[in-house]
Amino acid sequence: MRSDTLLEFPCDFPLKVMGRNNDEFRSIVIGIVQKHVGDVDMTNIEERPSRDGNYLGITITVTATSKAQLDGLYMELTSCERVLISL
Repeated sequence: MRSDTLLEFPCDFPLKVMGRNNDEFRSIVIGIVQKHVGDVDMTNIEERPSRDGNYLGITITVTATSKAQLDGLYMELTSCERVLISL
């Protein structure tokens, strides 16, 4: 059986998102992620501000259960005007 992903589910998946450094950005990202994966353990969230503090990189490690789940999550993140980059 041919799979369209190299990932084996379920798996821990680090999701990286970047946007303007403010509380609203943080809340929006966490809200979108929770909508797709359920509650997020706050210990699985790492934040790194840019050198000047204008931007914030957030890495959230989630338990991904399917490619469809990740596709939906990325589609919503990339369509959000507050998200500049999502990897």
